[in-house]
This record gives sequence, C-alpha cells and structure tokens, in this order.
Amino acid sequence: MLERKFTRYLEQFLTDEPNKILLVNGARQIGKSYLVRYVGRRLFKHFVEINLKEDKEGDQVFASVKTTNDLYMRLGNYYSKPLGNKSDTLVFLDEIQSYPHLMTMLKFLNQEGKYRFIASGSQLGVALSETPSVPIGSITIEQMYPLDFEEFLWATGISKEWIEHIRGAFEREESLDESTHDLLLKRFQYYLLIGGLPEAVNKYLADRNMVRVRTVHRDIHELYRIDASQYDEEHRLIIRRIYDLIPSNLENKKKRVVYNKIENKTGKHFSDYADEFEYLTNSGVALEVLAISNPRFPLAESEQKRLLKLYLNDVGLLTNLLYGVNVNAVLQDIKSINLGTVYESVVAQELAAHQFKLHYYDNKRKGEVDFLIDDYKRLQVLPLEIKSGKDYTEHSALTKFLETPEYGITRAIVFSNERKVYKKKGATYMPIYYCMFLQNPSQEDAVILPALESVK
Repeated sequence: MLERKFTRYLEQFLTDEPNKILLVNGARQIGKSYLVRYVGRRLFKHFVEINLKEDKEGDQVFASVKTTNDLYMRLGNYYSKPLGNKSDTLVFLDEIQSYPHLMTMLKFLNQEGKYRFIASGSQLGVALSETPSVPIGSITIEQMYPLDFEEFLWATGISKEWIEHIRGAFEREESLDESTHDLLLKRFQYYLLIGGLPEAVNKYLADRNMVRVRTVHRDIHELYRIDASQYDEEHRLIIRRIYDLIPSNLENKKKRVVYNKIENKTGKHFSDYADEFEYLTNSGVALEVLAISNPRFPLAESEQKRLLKLYLNDVGLLTNLLYGVNVNAVLQDIKSINLGTVYESVVAQELAAHQFKLHYYDNKRKGEVDFLIDDYKRLQVLPLEIKSGKDYTEHSALTKFLETPEYGITRAIVFSNERKVYKKKGATYMPIYYCMFLQNPSQEDAVILPALESVK
C-alpha cells in the first residue's frame, strides 16, 4: 500500500470531528476511494461503501431517495449484516456528485446522527453549485491530489528519518553532499516521468516497465476527457478542447491560455469560457494559475482571472504526452529538449498538494515570474523562479521584481538542478527537489493562541 499524508487527516477527522461530514474532493484515480476504504475499515466495525456513479449507471437504487428514512431503508437492504450506530458504523457515499439531491440530504443525515457519513467525488465543486440547498455548517470539504514528491520518495524506499534530515538542510538553507544530491535529483527525474497517480506508481514499483506506466497515463488522460462528456452538450466539446490544448499552451512563451484558439474565433475572452474553466479546475484534472500584476500580501486580494494558465494535475500525464516512452528526454541532458514546462508543471502540482493557491507575476514592463505564493511567516509575497537548464542565474523579470521598492519583497527562491545553496541579490538558489518542503501553514500542527489575561 502506498503511504499517503491524507491518511492522517482522515483518521483525525473521523476521530475528532463527530458532528460534521467530510467531503473528499479531487480528480478520479488519485486514490480517494482506496484511502477512505482503508481508514474506514480500520476505525469502524461496520463500513458500508456505495459507489453512486455505478448505481446511477446500473440499478439506480438510490436515485429516487427522497428522505433520510428512504436512505436508511436502502442501506439496510444494501448491507447484508445488521448496522450499528454512529459510534461503530461509517457509510461511504462515493462519487456523490452523481446524485446532487443527496448533497442536500447530508445536513439532515448529520443532524439525525444515526450513522457516521463520509463522501467523496471528482466534481464536487460543480455538484455543489447545482445543489439547491448547500449543507453549510454540516460538511467540511477537503481537496486531495496525486502523490507529491515526498510521498513518491517514501514509495521508492527513502525513509522518513532521512527526509527529515534533508528538510533540516532546507530550513537552514544548506547544500547537500554530492552523493545525496545526485540521488535526489535522479528520484526527481523519475517522478517527472512517473508522476503521482497511484496506479502509475504501483506499476513502476512492480517491474519498472515504463511501457506499462505510460499505458496507465494514456488510459487516465482519456478517462478525464471522457468525463467531460457528462457535462451538457453545449459545454463538453469546449471542455475537451481546452483540456487538450493545455500542453501546447504551456509550450508557448507566455504559457497562458489563448482564448482565440479554443474555438478558433477572434475576440474571445476569459468570460466566454468561465464555466468550462471552472469545470476543469473543480473536477481536479487541471490546476489554474492566476495572474498578479501588483503583488501584495495576501495575494487573493490582487488576482486577475483574465490572464490564466492551466497545468495538468499530474506531471506524468504531461511527460507522456510530450515524450511517450522515450525516458531519455528527461533522464539525459539533451540540448534540444527544454524541460522548462515540465519543471513548472511539477512545481505547480507540488504547491497545489500543499494547499497553496497558485499565482504568477505578470507585468508588461517588468516581465513574468513563474509563481508567487503567500509567505505567512513573513507576511509578504514569496516569488519562485523555476529553471531546468544551466542558465539558472538568468532571470531578468525576477531581478526587476526584487528591485521594485514599493513591493516590499525581500526574498525570492530560484529552483534549479544546481546542488549548491547560496544567496545573491535577494534570491536564494536552491536545488529543485527542495520545493517539496514549501509548506502552507494550514498543513502544519495546530497553532495555539496565548491565553488571554484575566480581567478584574
């Protein structure tokens, strides 16, 4: 079994949050159902799993459920053994977006407290927008992603203790020795090829056969395209077209979505395709990166949606589309191959998995910086520049960015293949694999406020 960080979150939620229902959102084939099943069976005497997508395509046992009593009755018929109570019974409603009316019912199921419920889906954002009464206060929505690089290291035999040693070097801004650097860089290159989709990782671990890994990538990529067909006819062809254009858009200099190319019509803008972009990002198959022209902390106050970048949710899908089974494109230093798009994609995937909202810097006079994230410890913006080649010190836009006094930004990171960590003119140069240690405070342990002084 692949070890996942989300396991701990699931265990804590099901143990410490008895009065809410968890909705696990994320793309298909990232391991949501497997993980809920694994944790649910360990923590509860009775575990009932219902795949509502399969039900909708089959007998539709739950399609006509109108009340909670209807649901309880059908659960009893579905599960061959007698059910218990809230303390020992967990009901898992998988692919709940298939029946939006059940989303509304979650509030009442939670209030009645007959059993514990957990739900998952691949298009929960879309389903919630179509739900007439969203059960606010009764649910918690948590996003799940493919394996991040640290989880990939666990899967390939790197111990947690050793990774903690490396994390310490990152925090102290120290370089690693050459042998450790070479090992991690090679693992990183393999991650670019394999990605973090559990089935692809398991195929690699089984026999290291990249042909089989690429077959998984092709199948899942096509599955994501087929999923778009479940949308209404007016939108589904456009959704597919946007999704298919992601790799070619990333190969352009600006890497932005070119709205005129979507339907080959001039005069098109972001607003013409807002629903389609929302579908792709809410379903988890694409990662959106929004433009910032005047960076201020927090970045959400300054974002612009009209200049949009989209990345695939998994770097393995991208390298399959770009290079197929030719692993040398990534493993060897071939001058004709520019891995810039691949490196940016994997960093976008890493940041998203660590709960960062993705932004980039765009200024007509100063240029572009690959990513901007909120630095909550310093309460300022942290720019990130991603370099795949030997020209990693050439970044005129980042230099101009740091030299703009009104931004008030004192720190930037340039990630590259270079081993040595050093600082120069406000930029800290770090090896690319250190990006796995950029953590959003929301993933860290609880922050306890100091006690208030008593008032007499």
